[in-house]
Amino acid sequence: MNRLEDIYSAIAAAPQGPKTLAAFDLDGTLITGYTASVVYRDRLRRFDISVAELLRTTGAAFDTQFRGADVGRLMEIAVTGLAGRREDELREWSQRLFRQDIAAMIFPDVRRLLDAHRRAGHRIVLATSATVYQAQDVAYDLGIDEILCSRPEVVDGMLTGKLTGPALWGPEKAKAVRAFAEEAGAPLSEAFAYSNGAEDVPMLDSVGRPVALNPDRKLAGIARAEGWLSVNLPRPERGATPVATARTGLALSALMATTALGATAGVLSGNRRTAANLVGTYGPDLALRLCGVDVHITGEDNAWNARPAVFMFNHQSSLDMLLIGKVIQRDATGVAKKEASHDPRFAAVGMLLDVAYVDRTDSAQAREALKPAVDKLRGGTSIAIAPEGTRSPTPRLGRFKKGGFHLAMQAGVPIVPIVIHNAGDLMWRNSFVAHAGEVYVDVLEPISTEGWTVEDLDKHVAEVRERFDDVLRAGPVKA
Repeated sequence: MNRLEDIYSAIAAAPQGPKTLAAFDLDGTLITGYTASVVYRDRLRRFDISVAELLRTTGAAFDTQFRGADVGRLMEIAVTGLAGRREDELREWSQRLFRQDIAAMIFPDVRRLLDAHRRAGHRIVLATSATVYQAQDVAYDLGIDEILCSRPEVVDGMLTGKLTGPALWGPEKAKAVRAFAEEAGAPLSEAFAYSNGAEDVPMLDSVGRPVALNPDRKLAGIARAEGWLSVNLPRPERGATPVATARTGLALSALMATTALGATAGVLSGNRRTAANLVGTYGPDLALRLCGVDVHITGEDNAWNARPAVFMFNHQSSLDMLLIGKVIQRDATGVAKKEASHDPRFAAVGMLLDVAYVDRTDSAQAREALKPAVDKLRGGTSIAIAPEGTRSPTPRLGRFKKGGFHLAMQAGVPIVPIVIHNAGDLMWRNSFVAHAGEVYVDVLEPISTEGWTVEDLDKHVAEVRERFDDVLRAGPVKA
């Protein structure tokens, strides 16, 4: 078994530019598990599958898994079951399943692997037997523009229940990759291909740089015999283990105790800011330590050199609030969506810090809520805000909202970007449990808002978002 660094070395040694192709399988390769399982679980939960279809699917799946049958029959049954559905309905369905389930299945190291190919200028394509509805959101999130997949036939915006061609399984996938490479003028002798399953040996055998990525037992044996690169990526930390649950519960209890101590200090001193600073200085650090989360901060001085400021951070995890607290520590509060006031992980601390809760469904009320935040900034209290407005299911940045930028501009204070690299790996978007590990945070240099106007605000928002994106793509600075 090789290491991920061996793949990076192979990428660096390959010819640079778009004439070098990198073809990636989807299920089991880029994600742990199978998108089809997510689709069928959702259909079963919604009673959206007949008994007859379920029996046919079970039989075909058994034949594929244990008798080596082609996946074509299974795909035929699946697509037939979608006959009569509107394509726009399926696109909305696929987006929901991605945010709910599939996003959490992406191997974290896959993003760095894809970025290595991008830096080399390679042309990346997703090659999968899955339908476009299973593949498109993963491809978009990972920045893969080109997809080779099994495509259902659509007439007048409605699925007919048939495929436009054979399912891209085994030799058919290899044939599709070969045709794509010929059209792109990319010699297969220089190409990379990545897969986890032995059914993709025809594709892997057709390229000059095959990689068995997260291989099953059969493919691992073939890779050893052929001398192919073979790497198992660490699986994403999901779910609730007994140890992680206990540590998270202990951390939450410690945070609540620190909050209670801070509240008591505030009552005795008659100063809520003193209480908030006590909690901010000790609470987040203690909670993170109890969770087993080691935080590595680069550019920490930038958090102190230009206060008060609007601290902006990318938001993927409930851990983010503790991480931001550890960076900022004192003389700060936040603006959060109204729903956060009912979140037990956040409500007590939010009350103590005098957080401004904004109803994002009412733009007029949201604008009114900004005034007290501007007053706090002018009074010397910094504001922490997530410009995406909500937690993202993956590290890919969402669209930045303008509220925080209006705040900084109106108050005449700088913006300090805080880039959190991998909190979602330890505590995913919908999780209540944090796993032990390392998190990397970059505090960037303050950005002056002097001279900004409402007319050119969109340009400044785009520039700040680009800074976040550049740092996220470059990856964390590790000692």
